[in-house]
Amino acid sequence: MGQNEMWADTVIERIRGKMTWVSEKNRNKIPYRTDENGDYDDRSDPAKEWNVDDGINWWTNGFWGGIMWLLYQDTGDEKYMRIARLSEERMERCFHDYYGLHHDVGFMFMPTAAADYRLTGNPDSRRQALHATSLLAGRFNPVGRFLRAWNDEDYLYGRKSVPEGEEPGSGNAPLPESNKGWAIIDSMFNISLLYWASEETKDPRFRQMAMMHADTVMENFVRSDGSVCHIVEFDPETGRMVRSLGGQGYGEGSAWTRGQGWAVYGFMISYRHTGEQRYLETARRAARYCLQHIPENGIIPVDFAQPEEPAYEDSCGACVIAGGLLELSKCVPAPEGRIYEEAAVKILRTIADTRADFGQDCDAIVQNCSAAYHVPEHHITMSYADYFFIEAVYKLKGTGVFMW
Repeated sequence: MGQNEMWADTVIERIRGKMTWVSEKNRNKIPYRTDENGDYDDRSDPAKEWNVDDGINWWTNGFWGGIMWLLYQDTGDEKYMRIARLSEERMERCFHDYYGLHHDVGFMFMPTAAADYRLTGNPDSRRQALHATSLLAGRFNPVGRFLRAWNDEDYLYGRKSVPEGEEPGSGNAPLPESNKGWAIIDSMFNISLLYWASEETKDPRFRQMAMMHADTVMENFVRSDGSVCHIVEFDPETGRMVRSLGGQGYGEGSAWTRGQGWAVYGFMISYRHTGEQRYLETARRAARYCLQHIPENGIIPVDFAQPEEPAYEDSCGACVIAGGLLELSKCVPAPEGRIYEEAAVKILRTIADTRADFGQDCDAIVQNCSAAYHVPEHHITMSYADYFFIEAVYKLKGTGVFMW
């Protein structure tokens, strides 16, 4: 057993200890973040006055179930399966309500329903995952060859409140009258649902949509230096690229770190499902940009191009990047792979040693996350940071099935 695997073992023990009580405490919730007392909220609570798209339809709602499936694979303890299915049952309401569902159904249903079916063969989970796939496929713009992001424009700037962390126009010119031609780097993960459905049903349409979207992102989002845009606006009638937007990063032309992680890991997802070399090469380009900009102390900023002050961090982006680097390390020659693995380990060690809470004062493990650069609140917790941290540690150990 190598040194990195031995280190992963010690962290896994701490994760198991933490999640033993966190899972029981929050078994009837679908959490996103913790409050000032360290307690998780509940996005599935119908009594809360959530907006239509940030309650049960909130885009991170699949990660709590995903954490449970990771723990189930690790421990074999069926309580994690039972808790995962509680959130899966609650998320069924999304289909009945319909309004508020969006491009992130991949994030919502891959680590929940699709994971359940992969691990247990549960036929009801297969139905739910295929339902989500059909909704995602319905967002495909055939002229522009991309999956449309978000819903009507009032989601972004025409309603009374904007969901925390969603600041698509920050640092850019005034927003257009419609966002019907918008695509985002995040959906490099959402298309995993299309790949899964194509493999499950033997229907090539879903894979074709996923690959066309990946090709559009490769051609329009990834810059020559390997940095990536968060948002690209296309003309929805012609498919012509109009411009890029800074989105949740510092501004237009910058490098939002979580977006870099979506790119590295996302193109590896496409490579894993298709074997197409162009996706591997694109993941390499995005990864090399990350390696050139990871700070010496291993603490990842919200944007690699942000000013030195304020020194906003995003531990969530750090964990996504680490997971992508570990995937990449398996698919390139050994000397190059070791470079990616060691960079991932540096990030994960920094999180575990300086940005993680394994005690009982906070339900979340990963601390100092930021949803976006241009938001009032920084250095919070987010459930999907824990998911990607736990997943990356298991990757390092070499256990578990590929979830995406």
